[in-house]
Amino acid sequence: MFGGPDGMRRIMSQETIKPRRLGDTLGRFSRLFRPYWLLLVLVAVLVVASTWTQVTTPDLIGQVVDCYLAPASAGSAFPGTASPGGESNTASSSCWLSEGYPAKGITQNVIRSLQTAGGFPAPAADAAQMTSQERLAGLGRLTLIIIGLFVAGSILTGLTFFSMTWAGQHVLRSLRVEVFRHLHNLHLGYYAENEAGDLMSRITNDSETIQQALNFALVNVLSGLLLLFWIGYNMLTRSLAFGLLSLVVVPVMAVATVWFSSQARKAFRRTREEMGSVNAELQESISAVREVQAFNRAEENIENFRATNAANRDANIRAVAFTSALAPTLDALGYLALAIVSVVGGLALLRGQSLLGTSVSLGLVITFLGYVQRFNQPIQQIAVLWTNLQSAIAGGERIFNLLDVQPAIQESPDARPMPEIQGQVEFRNVSAAYKDGEAVLDGIDFIAKAGETVAIVGPTGAGKTTLINLIPRFYDVTGGSVLIDGVDVRYVQIESLRKQIGIVLQDTFLFSASVMENIRFGRPEASDEEVMAAAQLAHADGFIQSLPEGYQTVLGERGSGLSQGQRQLLAIARAALANPRILILDEATSSVDTRTERMIQQALETLLEGRTSFVIAHRLSTIRSADQVLVLDQGRIVERGRHEELLAKKGFYYNLYMSQFRREEALNPNGRKAGEAVSTLAK
Repeated sequence: MFGGPDGMRRIMSQETIKPRRLGDTLGRFSRLFRPYWLLLVLVAVLVVASTWTQVTTPDLIGQVVDCYLAPASAGSAFPGTASPGGESNTASSSCWLSEGYPAKGITQNVIRSLQTAGGFPAPAADAAQMTSQERLAGLGRLTLIIIGLFVAGSILTGLTFFSMTWAGQHVLRSLRVEVFRHLHNLHLGYYAENEAGDLMSRITNDSETIQQALNFALVNVLSGLLLLFWIGYNMLTRSLAFGLLSLVVVPVMAVATVWFSSQARKAFRRTREEMGSVNAELQESISAVREVQAFNRAEENIENFRATNAANRDANIRAVAFTSALAPTLDALGYLALAIVSVVGGLALLRGQSLLGTSVSLGLVITFLGYVQRFNQPIQQIAVLWTNLQSAIAGGERIFNLLDVQPAIQESPDARPMPEIQGQVEFRNVSAAYKDGEAVLDGIDFIAKAGETVAIVGPTGAGKTTLINLIPRFYDVTGGSVLIDGVDVRYVQIESLRKQIGIVLQDTFLFSASVMENIRFGRPEASDEEVMAAAQLAHADGFIQSLPEGYQTVLGERGSGLSQGQRQLLAIARAALANPRILILDEATSSVDTRTERMIQQALETLLEGRTSFVIAHRLSTIRSADQVLVLDQGRIVERGRHEELLAKKGFYYNLYMSQFRREEALNPNGRKAGEAVSTLAK
């Protein structure tokens, strides 16, 4: 029922999250399913039809008994029995397939039509009028109808799940693509405020929960509820007294299901907490394996892990105990209901008594036994899967909440394409803030002429990164304006702006793809020859050729296996291939060997040539060669000019230089030039 022995445990171990805005979330789901409404109508029809086959078969098995196997004679309700006092308990009406019996409802009319199709005789009202051959023939015909209903029910159920899964998968695909597209449109500040793991969970975990609900939980719950109501209605209309007697254990089953389910979920919640401790302990031990071995802490770590693992074991045993107890408890109560029906019905048959005015036949007892069996099955199913539906709706709510986040950076309705950039950049009284009232930049004014290199220096938190993020419009100014060639960047199409700006960050991100694809990332249409030319310009061709498969070598996650210097050379090659008119560079502060640093410096000099460049400078050589140096402190430009001019002023920049660059030059044991020294000036 739940996908194997471990299915119930897997479903119940999932975190149950209740939705807060049920109506709104269901409304949005309905809009997503609107293109597939015909398929949903088909699913509804299939659910009703398959449920009908399940409800009808117990009644037909009862008809097999009452009409052919043990038909009641005119003088006895059960062969060989009589009512007390010699009064007969006429039960001939229990065979509603017989001639002259008024058919009630669609089901009886349909089955009677199938039984008598082709001129086949209906069973006689009096069993004595039928020969053994007629009874065998009628029995065979009715048995074939029952088998046909079982087969039809299986096919209809399969078609139901297939149809619902097909529609659900198409909706999920559209939803995932929409979320993925939306994530790319959100501004960088959103990612600074929200964890990447939580955002990934919206696409993976929440989508998986919705997928499980659409694949089987929704159909099972709806068909189970329909089956419960339908069977309950049939039992009460066939015999009110017998029906109430058959349902006497249902309240107990409901209480047991709710209690065991709630206890199991509490226990599984504890197992998740303990599993988190196990994972944390494992991750920490593996990450710190060098320190563990260096300080001989292996045995202590093993003992700690053993204790954490034991707590997880105990929590799992407790959770599984509740899960394992639910099914046997419901089975026992189901058998109790069957026993009640058998004993009461059997006594009524043997004594030839009616049950509160309802004549009792062997077929009626067998019919109710079948009803009770089918009635008990969906209770456990609905209890387990209902929480899955709740979690799916809550997951959809989380996804819709993400989609409702409005991107802070939006194009103006009349935005026009950015003309080909010449390179002049002007900051005109610019202010910027991530939160209201907390300015990061204030009153920034400067002009960078086309082809100039602007070095940006300052202590941590001065606003250097914020300043360069305003140029490609990763953030919007809160005051003033940023103009490129006299055009305010807020009034041009974002794609046309950013495609003409290159960015090389100190924390270079490389994808798990080939070297060729990583360099080509900013310009997918570039040929292999152009990629290689860009790598040669960046002085990266040498180490690339030494890789196992050269340019086709597939890199590990984030470029694992490459040094920091090699990763930065690939980033420079990527920027060179894009051939931007404006270049933004955050120089790496990581120490690299002398040869690699010289190659990086040469690649940067080539890359910066002829382009308007903004460099968060960490190398003295970059500052010395810059056309102007902007010194930032607490969100303001406190000094500006060339390197020599700023030193001569003996102001803020001079103090930074004396405390950082001069000290590093003095500590440089290899006698490297000051221009090659790696500074922490702008860390």
